Amino acid sequence: MKVCSENHLSRVRCFELQFRLGPTLQGKHVRVQTNYPAPGEHFDRHTFRALDWHNPTGREDDSDKFCSLDLQIAGSYQYNFGHGHEEKSGGGYVVVDPVLRAGADNHHVHLDCITIQTYLSKCLGHLDDWPDRLRVAKESGYNMIHFTPLQTLGKSRSCYSLADQLSLNPEFSPPGKNYTWTDVGELVQKLKKEWNMICITDVVYNHTATNSPWIKEHPECGYNLVNSPHLRPAWVLDRAIWHMTCNMADAKYAANGLPAQVQNEGHLNAIRDVLWGQVFPKIKLWEFFQVRIESAVEEFRDLLADEKPDQKKTGGKQGLKIIQDPKFRRFGNEVDMDSALETFVPHSHSTQAILEACNRLWGRLEEINKEQYQQMIQHQEKASNCIVGNVVYERLADHGPKLGPVTRKDPIVPRYFTFPFEETSLEDDLKMTDQPDKACHFLAHNGWVMGDDPLRNFAEPGSNVYIRRELICWGDSVKLRYGDKPDDCPYLWTHMQKYTEITAKHFAGVRLDNCHSTPLHVAEYMLDVARVAMPSLYVVAELFTGSEDLDNVFVNKLGITSLIREAMSAGDSHEEGRLVYRYGGEPVGAFVQPSLRPLVPSIAHAMFLDVTHDNECPIQLRSAYDSLPSSAIVSMACCCSGSTRGYDEMVPHQISVVKEERFYPKWNPDAKASSPGEVNLKTGIIAGKLALNKMHQDLASKGFNQVYVDQVDEDVVAVTRHCPSTHQSVVAVCRTAFHNPKHHQYRKEVPPMFIPGKIDEVVLEARVIDRQAGTYKKCEKYINGMPEYTVEIKEHIQLKDSGVVKHAGVTSKGSSEFVQEIVFERLTPGSVIAFRVSLDPRAQELVGVIRHHLIQFSPKYKLGSLPDQHTPTILETPLAQIMSKLTLADMNMLLFRCDSEEQEEGGGCYNIPSWTSFKYGGLQALMSVMADIRPKNDLGHPVCDNLRQGDWMIDYVSNRLVSRGGALGEVGKWLEGMFHYLKHIPRYLIPCYFDAILVGAYTTALDITFNKMSCFVQNGSTFVKLLALGSVQMCGVGSFPALPPLSLALPDVPYRLDKDTGKKEQCCVSLAAGLPHFSSGIFRCWGRDTFIALRGLMLVTGRHLEARNIILAFAGTLRHGLIPNLLGEGISARYNCRDAVWWWLQCIQDYCTLVPEGTAVLHCPVVRMYPHDDSEPHAPGTPPLCDVIHEAMTRHMQGIDFRERNAGPNIDMHMKDEGFNVVAKVNRYTGFVYGGNRFNCGTWMDKMGESDKARNKGMPATPRDGSAVEMVGLCKSAVRWLVELHKKGLFPHSSMKIHRDGKELKVSYEDWNHKIQVNFEKNFYVSHDEKDPDEKHPDLVHKRGIYKDSHGASSPWCDYQLRPNFCIAMVVAPELFTVERAWKALEVAEKKLLGPLGMKTLDPDFSYSGHIVRKSFNYHQGPEWLWPIGYFLRAKLYFAKKLGKETYDQTVYLVKSILSQHYVHLERSSWKGLPELTNENGQNCPFSCESQAWSISTVLEVLHDM
Repeated sequence: MKVCSENHLSRVRCFELQFRLGPTLQGKHVRVQTNYPAPGEHFDRHTFRALDWHNPTGREDDSDKFCSLDLQIAGSYQYNFGHGHEEKSGGGYVVVDPVLRAGADNHHVHLDCITIQTYLSKCLGHLDDWPDRLRVAKESGYNMIHFTPLQTLGKSRSCYSLADQLSLNPEFSPPGKNYTWTDVGELVQKLKKEWNMICITDVVYNHTATNSPWIKEHPECGYNLVNSPHLRPAWVLDRAIWHMTCNMADAKYAANGLPAQVQNEGHLNAIRDVLWGQVFPKIKLWEFFQVRIESAVEEFRDLLADEKPDQKKTGGKQGLKIIQDPKFRRFGNEVDMDSALETFVPHSHSTQAILEACNRLWGRLEEINKEQYQQMIQHQEKASNCIVGNVVYERLADHGPKLGPVTRKDPIVPRYFTFPFEETSLEDDLKMTDQPDKACHFLAHNGWVMGDDPLRNFAEPGSNVYIRRELICWGDSVKLRYGDKPDDCPYLWTHMQKYTEITAKHFAGVRLDNCHSTPLHVAEYMLDVARVAMPSLYVVAELFTGSEDLDNVFVNKLGITSLIREAMSAGDSHEEGRLVYRYGGEPVGAFVQPSLRPLVPSIAHAMFLDVTHDNECPIQLRSAYDSLPSSAIVSMACCCSGSTRGYDEMVPHQISVVKEERFYPKWNPDAKASSPGEVNLKTGIIAGKLALNKMHQDLASKGFNQVYVDQVDEDVVAVTRHCPSTHQSVVAVCRTAFHNPKHHQYRKEVPPMFIPGKIDEVVLEARVIDRQAGTYKKCEKYINGMPEYTVEIKEHIQLKDSGVVKHAGVTSKGSSEFVQEIVFERLTPGSVIAFRVSLDPRAQELVGVIRHHLIQFSPKYKLGSLPDQHTPTILETPLAQIMSKLTLADMNMLLFRCDSEEQEEGGGCYNIPSWTSFKYGGLQALMSVMADIRPKNDLGHPVCDNLRQGDWMIDYVSNRLVSRGGALGEVGKWLEGMFHYLKHIPRYLIPCYFDAILVGAYTTALDITFNKMSCFVQNGSTFVKLLALGSVQMCGVGSFPALPPLSLALPDVPYRLDKDTGKKEQCCVSLAAGLPHFSSGIFRCWGRDTFIALRGLMLVTGRHLEARNIILAFAGTLRHGLIPNLLGEGISARYNCRDAVWWWLQCIQDYCTLVPEGTAVLHCPVVRMYPHDDSEPHAPGTPPLCDVIHEAMTRHMQGIDFRERNAGPNIDMHMKDEGFNVVAKVNRYTGFVYGGNRFNCGTWMDKMGESDKARNKGMPATPRDGSAVEMVGLCKSAVRWLVELHKKGLFPHSSMKIHRDGKELKVSYEDWNHKIQVNFEKNFYVSHDEKDPDEKHPDLVHKRGIYKDSHGASSPWCDYQLRPNFCIAMVVAPELFTVERAWKALEVAEKKLLGPLGMKTLDPDFSYSGHIVRKSFNYHQGPEWLWPIGYFLRAKLYFAKKLGKETYDQTVYLVKSILSQHYVHLERSSWKGLPELTNENGQNCPFSCESQAWSISTVLEVLHDM
């Protein structure tokens, strides 16, 4: 489970959301809680409910375990999870988008379809006139209207300064009428049903108008000097600056060189001089933060006089503490006397000592007061800079309002606080601060602070914004003080709740005004209220946080649907195009994503606007000619788009939300250009915007969700919207005009464009042109635009009729892609042309056919599909039916085969020059690579580039299979048929459809593969299936038979014709030890590796017949009572390992146990290659397997002692001569198998030294001679099993005949079994009892409570090494172990040997080295091998069950947690396997096999045991 912080955004649109366990949580009792309401319940942000877990497989494995939510209700929802004693370990948010509807049919309006126009409500006039004025939006193609607040406005007339949040603005009612919210609601519903237009409006929670009647009655709703005394110093400064304004207006600073009219730098300097010379010194703000030293020291002296000096005080370590006066009075700060008494301790109780202590305190307080003074000087410096900066903007800057002289109406700077009393002197003003009935009405204004933390409330204690004059103040509004909860300010919360309910009742959505400064908890509460009235509430906000992460905090917590973004933020056309790409859509040619996929962080949905009311008019900053092309760029974005009313009419100035009082013009289709109160399609760019809005909505509704932006040159931007199902595109070419073409020299020629496909039509071509309709004159009554401009537009014309395109030539870009070259003639600055483009007819048909054939894999391909009129025969058959004929051995070829396996067939894995080769020749190689490419739509990846450049990879995939013939050839022909179509579609689409074809083929192959396996796999989890794929990965048939021949009498042995001789030959599956190093040739098959891996990869997966064949094939190679380590097809076999035969016997036992009627294998004939030790390989007889088993057991009991054939450097260039002597015997007293010597290594820890320099050549790193613990366990398992078989009449031998001391003896299996049982713990357990009589070498004991790694080694200290091998004995022969001892030993192994993926092969306290280098001697001296972890976990599970339910449950949790790491590795591995080993602590070892048979097998066995 991933922890998503609040600054990561996860957006969903009515989906099922699943929570799955991450690696660190598997095996633990995890609780997932959410505040998403249960069906039928209401949402409560603070009420969380637990989700139920579902495990589709019903097994202990957690890899598929999930809980889910069916997300249908819009809003922001929180989830958290915890485990054990942790209530909350992590969590996050999910934002569910609303479903918007409009029209009489209540049809769904997709968010990306939205085209919105903003209106200043006060400019709409009487409600009766609204339809005529709003019709402009309808006729311009908009489908959403945003109204600024409709409430009664404050005295400033700002649209966002509301006097009464509950009452409808009375200006909307004509004389004699009194319209209500009901009338507004009826109009909104009419617009929705009849005009298909959705309406939203603003909510303003952060402030109210200064003249709001209710704020006067309830001043506690604002920040005043009673409830916020920390603002007192700022208020004093504000009043002082006000009196400075009065003095400037009254010319009292003339002598200081400061007139009322500020005109130059000298006047600005004079302002600073007055501030520093007269204002700041007079009000002494530092005194509010200082201590009255005299009284503090006097109190301290009195305390010292009354208390006996304590010499044990801290001597100043704690430090002196100053307590800020909560009422912020001058010199009101106090000294924490406890800290003073601890800090300034007199050395005695004498008067002199007390005086000295008081003097030290006095000195320290003077320092503190000075620090406060210096701090205030810094605040005043900032304040003076802000004041002067404000003056510069308001009175001197060209882009400012140029207010003129300082007056009481236009003060030097806006006031920060209200002052609802008669003007008096500053001295009298200051006296009011001590009069609560007056001080409560000094309310702080609202505003915004540039660069401030939006999550911090700048009016709360701890903020210095007001005293430093950093607030860009809105003098018409009072900042509201909510507190932390409704009880902190009941009236305000109740009032705003009613306001919210009224708004949500009548409008489909809200825009959160000043969202970044609205307290989050307030907005959360109010939006919860709104969603009760309007469940599918559309929430819009404009944030100025400057950080996407911070934006996400607001989006997550408030459930914001769309964030307002503005094209005016772009400084050039290049940036404007980048914003289009940034704010929505996938890249053209994007891959088809699976239905179930990880929820990844995303950016907030954008409402991309031409301009907002907050910013300057584009015509002023750019040019009138740019209105159309920039608007076209915005309209091509794959998100919500829109504008403000006035932009389309080309109003050449900013429409002020404060000062604008004129009305919007009405719609009149017959209006004249000279009529300022009416507009129609000839006004401004309205005709162009109508076409753009229709195109925007059409693109979104029809799924054109792929975007490509091309910066053709510095002024021309081409935006492509592409539909991934029909593969139609719309390409809009926009020539911007950021500079006025009348004054700026633009290039005359525009570069030609190359548009892939066939241009069906010109959707529109338009340009801004001059017309003879007079020049702009600002109307006093109506918000009129520039009559001298209009749009020349043509829609839905043929290319030949275009006035913009000079020439359109068709060129070919290869055999499968046709491109039209467009040469422009009149793409002048301010022009737009949009082409509707299809694939050329043949390519369109082929794409449709491909999609038609892909429907068999997913219904998502139905859209855009076309029936195949000339379907090749092979494609008439569903691929699943074709693949059903494949064997699992065929699946090995289809899916896997590494490079050395492929080379054995004369080929190799596909290589991309300058990149790398694939891991496999089969489909898995591509699937592994595409798993990284697909989610990120990384179309620039070398694989995608290779596919676009040519057909090499495509041909490789199909030809490789076709050449095999048979059922695999049929699959290859099916792919070849699909690829025939693929090769003739545009190259940019090939990666997408190549991936789609292969995903379909791959998933079909997996389904069939698992269906051919055991019920355990078929019903297993994803983890089980991934591991089971290891069986397919490792088990295959090569060019040459890897196994010796089986008896001709055996049924169901697979045959094939030899390619060279044409003769019939057996082709049994063999098991590779590991990829890529042990996959082909003589190094493919190893006896030990095969039979350690066979149970998991073949028996557990249900591949019983193939397992039988491998068992019997190896049985035929028995020689000296051993089976070979390196098989070498039996002919070149080496019999140099002592343990392989015991693993073989264990597998026969497992076969008999796991396979139905498995004991029948005991009577299968075995083709003996070596009937005698000295025989040359031939096949004279076929004894039953049971006799071969008996021979192996007898030979061990007799004693095996021989020298390897051809001993010497020809077979091992590193081994010393003594190492070629092989000994394997049974101790007559203990029954333990033993053997070997210090010059050879007969167990799996078989690293032979090969370095002369290190002096270890010919010396095994781990000889493990004597009785290796796992071999004793395997032997015990085999003997016990044979005893049981004999008792059941299934094994004909009860004893072995041997010759000892010249006599023939019979040794019973039952006696052998008994000897091992009674002697095992005596000789292998290292007791905690230091005087244990069974301990022969107490001086060598290194750890107690463990089991030795061996017994009777030639170097006795080797016996006492802690290694993981005893776990194997525990699994195969658990009866040898006392439960409690076994459990303690496993705990030691867990503590000392357990790594993230494997087990350390040696106790770190020994001569341990956890990192392997090439040819490393420490191969088994520390590195963490994976396969032993399977036996460790199986042993833990077995003995935990013996110890009771609680222990077993805890062990299951441990096992799940450990295996989760293997699951993650397996999922992420490009080999889809588990490695042979890792370096210390799970670090990658570059010399390890990337996928090892026994590693996969033993982990799968753990899951099977669970």
